[in-house]
Amino acid sequence: MANIKSQIKRNKTNEIARERNRAVKSEIRTRAKTAVSAVGTENEETALRLAVKRIDMAASKGIIHKNSAANKKSGLMKRIAKLREGASA
Repeated sequence: MANIKSQIKRNKTNEIARERNRAVKSEIRTRAKTAVSAVGTENEETALRLAVKRIDMAASKGIIHKNSAANKKSGLMKRIAKLREGASA
């Protein structure tokens, strides 16, 4: 445990930020799964748009790196394209 007052405050804010970042990363995974499971339904575009929006917001706030965000979006688009191709064939 820290003895310095400013470090005690930093530890508290770091813990709050860590919990927030974990929640955002969890939400990204959840929205990606929702977008994949929504392929072929009427809310497919909405689910995909929300997933991409959340990934972009996390990258803009520094929760994930911008290249990591691009990689996540690319992978999500590839998975959805593959599912669409399989559904139409």
